[in-house]
Amino acid sequence: MLHRIVVVGGGAGGLELATRLGRTLGKRKQAKITLVDANLTHIWKPLLHEVATGSLNSTDNELNYVAQAKWNHFEFQIGKFSGIDRQAKTIELSATLDEKGHQLVPARSLNYDTLVVAVGSLTNDFGTKGAAEHCIFLDSPQHALNFHRRLLGEYLSAHANENDNNTINIAIVGAGATGVELAAELRHASQQLSAYGLDNIQPENMCITLIEAGPRVLPALSEKIAAEVHQQLLKLGVQVKLSAAVQEITAEGMHTKDGGFIPASLKVWAAGVRGPKFLTELDGLVTNRINQLVVRTTLQTTLDDNIFALGDCAACPMSEGSDKNVPPRAQSAHQQAGFLSKTLALKLQGKALPNYQYRDYGSLVSLSQYSAVGNIMGGFMRTVSVEGWMARMFYISLYRMHQVVLYGVFRTALIMLSDRIGKRTHPRMKLH
Repeated sequence: MLHRIVVVGGGAGGLELATRLGRTLGKRKQAKITLVDANLTHIWKPLLHEVATGSLNSTDNELNYVAQAKWNHFEFQIGKFSGIDRQAKTIELSATLDEKGHQLVPARSLNYDTLVVAVGSLTNDFGTKGAAEHCIFLDSPQHALNFHRRLLGEYLSAHANENDNNTINIAIVGAGATGVELAAELRHASQQLSAYGLDNIQPENMCITLIEAGPRVLPALSEKIAAEVHQQLLKLGVQVKLSAAVQEITAEGMHTKDGGFIPASLKVWAAGVRGPKFLTELDGLVTNRINQLVVRTTLQTTLDDNIFALGDCAACPMSEGSDKNVPPRAQSAHQQAGFLSKTLALKLQGKALPNYQYRDYGSLVSLSQYSAVGNIMGGFMRTVSVEGWMARMFYISLYRMHQVVLYGVFRTALIMLSDRIGKRTHPRMKLH
């Protein structure tokens, strides 16, 4: 019987790993590769803020897991991961239901010899009162589409209202990359919506407030870049409130701990990440305070050599002996997927497993069509700041790298050509 490798989670890391393993071990009949996900399609998570604003049509950028599996010599199983029996080496999948609650696929068990958990992360609201009830979290395409529908609803309501003073108040908690990118993309959306005829709200009457508990935006980047981004956000008409911790969220807006109040009909929480709660209930596997599975530098869990974890759901040391963990970023998942595709081949041969060491290639932040900023690691690991057109090209290249892994160089080139033609012949703004 072939060695059974089951990858749970079809996000960037899990899908890249299943694809790489399928093209090597699966194609050579050295192992049976199975990818499990609760959805039928994949979209790169860093694009969700563009889906939320309507700048990107999700259906044009989705990948179908069934087709990807057929093309790349692995199997796809739909189902929500719900438990592990480590002794029996099985995982449990709950039933898959349609929108009306009818069962499409029954609950079942899957056997594995090697298991890789790659279920990603969720937004961490830190238990803030009212956040779960009143905020939108951009954790999935469904969340992004929900935000887009509500945004269009606000505009359509205003369009039917003859009042010249119509406004939309949007508040975003968290001035990290997601919050900053969403704020800039919303400003672009306000201009596009007005140009498309929904002009009872002028672009400047979409009031966007970015709220950050810390002293500056983009805490993961240098102070110089953060200051530049802050000024660009102000030029775009985004209100930035720093050192403003949110205490409570209501239907009307956000109350801060210093007694302030920010009115908002649309509220987004984009601060902090945590692993899904069910990771703390996986047959005794060790998790940390934000629900990540604790792994060694081989990416094996501390209690079970046959269970690995990668990406945002894994608490992996930066290097052997380090007390700092790999940051939950797209480049981390990409690196770990490449690392594990080689590691699991060694495991099948009974060889010793290498240690993963994180390499920081820099950080880039997109300010919609206006600009991009960030830093990249130059020669001899020197940090080089980039901005404007060059930064924008580097930012786009991150997505192209993801596509190359999934589709190959030739098909990615065709996709790029199709995208260029599409932008010339079709409007970007999604109005449905």
